[in-house]
Amino acid sequence: MKEVAIDVHGLTKSFDGHVVVNHLSLKVPKGEIYGFLGPNGSGKTTTLRMLCGLLTPDSGDGTCLGYDILTQQDQIKRHVGYMTQRFSLYGDLSIRENLEFVARVYGVPRPHRAAKEAIARLGLEGRADQLAGELSGGWKQRLALGACILPNPQLLLLDEPTAGVDPKARREFWDEIHGLAAEGITVLVSTHYMDEAERCHELAYIAYGELLAKGTAAQVVAESGLATWIVSGPKLHELAVELEHRKGIDMVASFGAELHVSGRDHRALDAAIAAAKKEDGAHKWKRGEPSLEDVFIILMDKTKDNYAA
Repeated sequence: MKEVAIDVHGLTKSFDGHVVVNHLSLKVPKGEIYGFLGPNGSGKTTTLRMLCGLLTPDSGDGTCLGYDILTQQDQIKRHVGYMTQRFSLYGDLSIRENLEFVARVYGVPRPHRAAKEAIARLGLEGRADQLAGELSGGWKQRLALGACILPNPQLLLLDEPTAGVDPKARREFWDEIHGLAAEGITVLVSTHYMDEAERCHELAYIAYGELLAKGTAAQVVAESGLATWIVSGPKLHELAVELEHRKGIDMVASFGAELHVSGRDHRALDAAIAAAKKEDGAHKWKRGEPSLEDVFIILMDKTKDNYAA
């Protein structure tokens, strides 16, 4: 059995009468990258804040790095690096000055040397004296990650760290995350990108406060029970509008020049597809494998926004 970094049960948190996190249980093994997915407003950020001691749950209990999340929040904070969605370093300080400041705040020995090593590790040498406020999104995120790891945390909580970052910068950022995990650091990362989700060792999907699926990407897809057909041809938008109302079809989604048509009742789905083929010979139909994105679209469609009237 792997050692566990996070082990929480029944976490619940409400704001203004709305349940934001609803009896959430989660177990994250040490040294793994655990993906946290879900639509906006689904409770991901609130959960991260409860795990690192910034928020106290209304109910539930558990441990983070072996410390009780209800009574040992200060100890948890000393061993966790938390990267928020919004860049939170000082824009009018240089990269070097920001990192030296963080090192001093956390009592890191020899702050100047620690900042220099972080700059080298993250490939920021040529930008060390550049003001943080002048950096692009990708470089800002790299700097923020450098600040998170300066105190040598055992756990990183990354809240949508690559939102608005270009694909190359995202890949480089994720290569660094995998390097950190290889060193034994546990990473819990929220993301909206399916390619990033597939780079995680395990996933949890939360929608409007409730955990709906968890496991490896392959397990989440397999356990969804979803079957998918892929359609190509002319006037796909019109076809999609017509198909989405047919019995047996749970989802129709556009992917470039193709449609993904999916359902959980395989027999009913095949019957709907057979009928559509008879009515229209202008399209090409083939069986496909459901993607992680197909599964998450289905899960999102089946859940109710907890702020909706």
